[in-house]
Amino acid sequence: MDLVRYRPHLIATLSLGLPLVGGHLARMGINITDTVMMGQYGVEELAALVIATSVMFIFIMLGSGYGIGVLGLLATANARDDSTEVRRATRMALWLSGFHAILIMPVLWFAEPILLALGQTDMVADLSQQYLRIAGWGAGAALWAMVLNSYLAAMERTQVVLWLTVAGIPLNILLNWVFIFGNLGAPELGVRGAAIASIFTQYLTLLAILAYALWLPQARPIRLMQRFWKPDWLAFRAVFWLGLPVGMTLVAEVGMFVGTNIMMGWFGTRELAAHGIALQIASIAFMFHLGMSNAGTIRAGRARGLGDETMLREAAATVIALSVGFALLTGLLFIFLPQPMIALYLNPGDPDAPLIMQIAVGLMFWAALFQLVDALQVQGLGLLRGVQDTRVPMYFAALSYWVIGLPAAWLFAFPFGIGPAGLWIGLMIGLAVASVLMMRRFYVGLARGDWTREAPAR
Repeated sequence: MDLVRYRPHLIATLSLGLPLVGGHLARMGINITDTVMMGQYGVEELAALVIATSVMFIFIMLGSGYGIGVLGLLATANARDDSTEVRRATRMALWLSGFHAILIMPVLWFAEPILLALGQTDMVADLSQQYLRIAGWGAGAALWAMVLNSYLAAMERTQVVLWLTVAGIPLNILLNWVFIFGNLGAPELGVRGAAIASIFTQYLTLLAILAYALWLPQARPIRLMQRFWKPDWLAFRAVFWLGLPVGMTLVAEVGMFVGTNIMMGWFGTRELAAHGIALQIASIAFMFHLGMSNAGTIRAGRARGLGDETMLREAAATVIALSVGFALLTGLLFIFLPQPMIALYLNPGDPDAPLIMQIAVGLMFWAALFQLVDALQVQGLGLLRGVQDTRVPMYFAALSYWVIGLPAAWLFAFPFGIGPAGLWIGLMIGLAVASVLMMRRFYVGLARGDWTREAPAR
């Protein structure tokens, strides 16, 4: 890569992407603190938290399609100085996110029979439902925060959002300490305490981000909340059809991981706990790729708004190079230094800790290998979202993750007798297929000039 030629792209991408990476890590920090502190509380509770947060995550990802999908549209509108389009799209993304939060609540409330049918133990299913019945009330706050993050990111105002989100981590730790373990006179609530802590943190963070979005001088002419109650059905339909495929794409990928979580539960509680630890460590590294993907969406959307094919090509090369380099670095770390990271999640006094450590170390090897393909698929998705191409990637995701990845995971783990590592081999295969399909579609469209035409390609 010609550093002189690509230096402006590197600076722009990193200045956008690094705060987004930090924001993703901060939001994930809530789940990490929940998992670490629950690991100190008990193995059964930790296993239940792994399952419950996986279920919650898949529903949140389905609804987040509106907040994430609108990012490229907002970046394009900002490049054209179209504040009316920014206001209309953001408002309807908030409406759709709110409706989604209401619709998923009954499923979360009655989750136990579903988890029992999927082969989870009575204890894990019961504890998971206890968590979900409380945590579900925070879904709306989480989804609204995603929309506002996209709204601010499209205006390249990401730093304050980062710090507001980071501030939620110590708050969540304090509330976990109070409600999980029953300190400061509070009752000892276990998994329910973790859910209560997360809700408080989510709503306080949302209020802070909303206040900033309304105060920001750059955003005041947009008048985001003025007559917010008034529907805009044309924009509502446009955001719905743009965001729904994004949500379905995310569900296809997350569903593959949730499917492996469920199948890992068939091996036993200790294997599931080890899997949850290894998966969360890999997910922490993935936040860099996700932040770069968001930056790629913004840069691609801006290039589309300006009709600049050269900018689009060079912006894409920049985010891909940054993501691949980081994947290689973290892969080496996962292979050669997994124990210190895994130990953070375990209570040394727990008699199951040595076996969980052994299983998790083996899984980290496979996590290292799929870092590269995971990086490539998320960058391809981010670039396609930037040019508002969301429908075909949804089909690619369904094929890669459900038709290929999940069956391959089952095949390697059970009929081939590889065990827990076989599930991770299936994950890697699914992600590899997705990365090839997404990258091919973006670059074929780029060569044809599809992405800088006026009409959205969906």
